[in-house]
Amino acid sequence: MKILDLDQAVIIALGSNLGASEDLLEAALADLASAGLPILSRSCWWRSAAWPDPTQPAYRNGVAIVEANGCPADVMTTLLAVETALGRHRSVRNAPRTLDLDLIAHGRTILNTPNLTLPHPRACERRFVMGPLAEIAPGWVHPVVGKTAEVLARAATVGADAAPA
Repeated sequence: MKILDLDQAVIIALGSNLGASEDLLEAALADLASAGLPILSRSCWWRSAAWPDPTQPAYRNGVAIVEANGCPADVMTTLLAVETALGRHRSVRNAPRTLDLDLIAHGRTILNTPNLTLPHPRACERRFVMGPLAEIAPGWVHPVVGKTAEVLARAATVGADAAPA
């Protein structure tokens, strides 16, 4: 396994709250690797209430650091293809979903385009992202806010109930 350079880390958040969530998340990891984004490190699966509507099924979430040779747009194209292949159908925002793959960071890239913002604009507020990231890379430093994953996980207010499943 390659040594992780956290300044170059390509970080993907995975989530699911429909179907056999953990099986879908494991399938997504396998599909990412097959699509040219081999997994360098991954968290365990975390559980949290659905947000913003806690009456929806609970989520399973996790984070993976992958090896990516392409640009951020190429990584996003792969993430969307894996979501589609595993049954993701987009409807309204924050609807329950079989699979959600978010590009959290692509190295130290800061980007704001109509199709992609990096780092992910709301990830540092979400315990179900920062908690799993702190599990595998507590010293990762957010390129904009300058705080570590460990500090951000403790301060996160969205999904504050998130914990390892």
